[in-house]
Amino acid sequence: MTATIPNLPSLYDPFTTEAKWQKFWEDNQVYKADPQRGGEPYCIVIPPPNVTGSLHMGHAFDNTLIDSLIRYHRMKGYNALYLPGTDHASIAVHTILEKQLQAEGKTRYELGREKFLERAWQWKDSSKGTIVGQLQRLGVSVDWSRERFTMDEGLNKAVVEEFVRFHEEGLIYRSKYLVNWCPATQSAVSDLEVENKEVNGHLWHFRYPLTDGSGSVEVATTRPETMLGDTAVAVNPKDDRYKHLIGKTLTLPIMQREIPVIGDEFVDPEFGTGCVKVTPAHDPNDFEMGQRHDLPFINIMNKDGTLNENAGDFQGQDRFVARKNVVQRLEAEGFLVKVEEYKHAVPYSDRGKVPIEPLLSTQWFVKIRPLADRTLSFLDEKNSPQFVPQRWTKVYRDWLVKLRDWCISRQLWWGHQIPAWYAVSETGGEICDNTPFVVARSEAEAREKAISKFGTDVKLEQDPDVLDTWFSSGLWPFSTLGWPDRTEDLEFYYPTATLVTGFDIIFFWVARMTMLGGHFTGQMPFKDVYIHGLVLDENGKKMSKSAGNGIDPLLLMDKYGTDALRYTLVKEVVGAGQDIRLDYNRQKDESASVEASRNFANKLWNAARFVMMNLDGKTPQQLRSLLNPPLIRREETDSLATPVRAGFERESIGLTDDLSLNPPLQLSDRWILSRYYQVVKQTTDYIDSYGLGEAAKGLYDFIWGDFCDWYIELVKSRLFQKDAEGAASRLVAQQTLAYVLEGILKLLHPFMPHITEEIWHTLTQSDEAASISVQPYPESDATLIDSELEQQFELLIEAIRTLRNLRAEAGIKPGVKVKAVMQSESDRERQILTSSELYIQDLAKVESLTITSALDTALEPAIADVVGTVQVLIPLAGVVDVAVLRAKLEKSLSKAQAETKSLSARLSNPTFVDKAPPDVVQGAKDALAEAEKQIEILQARLRLLN
Repeated sequence: MTATIPNLPSLYDPFTTEAKWQKFWEDNQVYKADPQRGGEPYCIVIPPPNVTGSLHMGHAFDNTLIDSLIRYHRMKGYNALYLPGTDHASIAVHTILEKQLQAEGKTRYELGREKFLERAWQWKDSSKGTIVGQLQRLGVSVDWSRERFTMDEGLNKAVVEEFVRFHEEGLIYRSKYLVNWCPATQSAVSDLEVENKEVNGHLWHFRYPLTDGSGSVEVATTRPETMLGDTAVAVNPKDDRYKHLIGKTLTLPIMQREIPVIGDEFVDPEFGTGCVKVTPAHDPNDFEMGQRHDLPFINIMNKDGTLNENAGDFQGQDRFVARKNVVQRLEAEGFLVKVEEYKHAVPYSDRGKVPIEPLLSTQWFVKIRPLADRTLSFLDEKNSPQFVPQRWTKVYRDWLVKLRDWCISRQLWWGHQIPAWYAVSETGGEICDNTPFVVARSEAEAREKAISKFGTDVKLEQDPDVLDTWFSSGLWPFSTLGWPDRTEDLEFYYPTATLVTGFDIIFFWVARMTMLGGHFTGQMPFKDVYIHGLVLDENGKKMSKSAGNGIDPLLLMDKYGTDALRYTLVKEVVGAGQDIRLDYNRQKDESASVEASRNFANKLWNAARFVMMNLDGKTPQQLRSLLNPPLIRREETDSLATPVRAGFERESIGLTDDLSLNPPLQLSDRWILSRYYQVVKQTTDYIDSYGLGEAAKGLYDFIWGDFCDWYIELVKSRLFQKDAEGAASRLVAQQTLAYVLEGILKLLHPFMPHITEEIWHTLTQSDEAASISVQPYPESDATLIDSELEQQFELLIEAIRTLRNLRAEAGIKPGVKVKAVMQSESDRERQILTSSELYIQDLAKVESLTITSALDTALEPAIADVVGTVQVLIPLAGVVDVAVLRAKLEKSLSKAQAETKSLSARLSNPTFVDKAPPDVVQGAKDALAEAEKQIEILQARLRLLN
């Protein structure tokens, strides 16, 4: 196509640019994956955010890391799929709706299940759009055509199939068992949804009298109200204090129930009194003792946390109210021995935020051991999946070893209704613990099964409970790809490549996905598990709603732009798995860190504008064709993976011998190309090993420092040459600038997709349907990396920087050219400086440069500094008023000498040294050393002025 002169606005507007490209990517389905393209797949499924929520900093961090990996691999030629979706958040949605109904003076039972679910779906549709829209705002390169919801038709089918297969294999069972009960949500919760919190409580000691009147035993408990359900007292059979009591009976105070004294080795003789009250229906350890000794199980608790009819006089009281009343009653009747202050762990419901109540309840369970053992075999025999950082492998393994059977039923209405139908006609029309049931994939299938068992008059009722949310999200890596059907997506993209997630849900989600994936597909659902840390607030504390210290990512995106936030979140990661601390001014809603990333974006924008203004309206491709032989050639090469597009080309620079070029590359060209290829290799190596933060930092240093601050400055004089002699050198500079700039945009694109897309389109004048995100990622060329040249250039850069600093120190005006002298006894250093003489003169405003092995002893007054072993001097005669400068240096010297005297006196004072804090003493010593060094430097500079 005919090139038009590229034009970038003078100021970068991230908000217009980001909205423009987000719409472009979606309208053109740039990220729509297609398994028929072939190649090597690279798939990541989004950790599904709750449909209840809005984008928080954890979402922004997690999805930025994922999107960076996806964009990188897509550009590396992989057939990449980033699959989006949301989770139905059973308990969270249910709680929200019940609060809404409560505000209206209603209950869900009054509304009815059908109307309640209609309301839930309406709420989900309105809320889901919020989180999806915010993810789009983040610029994630997902395939929205594959968006899933954990309760959509396909995923519901997968969950039903999961349940039915488990039941047919004997891995799901229904049983009365002690579960973690959340009175707030009135539902069972799994062990993994219980958080133990340290609380300051009490340990109450009570006396239980022996029935024969021969004495009593003393028991201690943190939950006095549960004594109403005691069915035994246990002692250790080896405890000489009590073993003679085993077999006798006690009279339970208040309830006047006769209960036995049993011997059980579970009892710790050192805890409390060595006598333990046994409440099998309200404590997991007591439950197991109750089973071992065939004790009665007496439930005293209603599902809302109040006491039931088995609690006698305390029926109807809240559990904590009953606690106080039971203690008062026991004290009044003479059974309270003492009360101790006691700090202990209390299990809380992660969802309901209240203490859980161990409750005897009939629930559905998954036998976890066969699943966990198979998953352990993948880990131990194949190191699958691989954790990054590797230290999380042990944590993951330890949890798999100690997992107990998984309670999967929840007493809610919003969620996947359990696919079990009860033959209520067999038990008087009600669902009881002994009501027979059938498990089926549909009601029709259930009826067919039930008729064959109970006859045509059978009446069925589906289990009203729903399944644990994790029962569905555990299938997420393969149900989203079509399982249980053998779809094209499932065959091609599964197992997925990487799971990116926080360490806090290794047990909730990661372990369940690996157990279910191993069981149903025979493979681990992902190759790698990249565990990242948390985004901490400005004080290094974990963000939480309760603490009120969250930082709204949308606010920062509105202020600084999406790319700035994305880049900050990635760049702040130091080492995989580490927490990051986000700088934030809460009074002004500002972040210096994100502002610095916005400034980086502006720096890149301005550099790109300058480059394009000096390309004569030509694209990098057009510039490539103007040299013969071409400085930069385009060639077909093999990539790490088969490309997803036909003609997926790689670029390289043909520089086996720069003398073969007409004109040849100059020193600065060779340097920037070497630095560029070093950074290409460094960035690729880092990303391949999940060092995304290190990759982002390296790009920042190269783009801001090497390219913008140095190379562009080094070639400016060549760009402004218009004569015939300089035209060829100008063309080489133009092509090198264009080539490196385009490479920079590609390298940076996974982290800052919007600004790189905008600049790339303008630079290349590409077809309107093209996107940088499907261009080949740069590949390093080791033959063009010249480490020795880079080291030489470091000396050049430091020499120029030193000359600039000396000019500023001497007060030399920017437009005034000076003489400069550089002295070194090293032949190598002098050669480097001689070859770079034009650059030094150009960038440091040096009129004449003398490079020598020895200084002239009769050298006129000068100001000087040292770079390595090179002494850099600027003679001052005719440039500045030497007398004024000498006075300035003498004043600084007097000040430094006075400070030295004061600090020396303080440090000579034994009182100060002995009594002052160590850090204050050390600070004084450091300040003295610095002042002494300043005196040495100032005296040397004054000698040069004499």
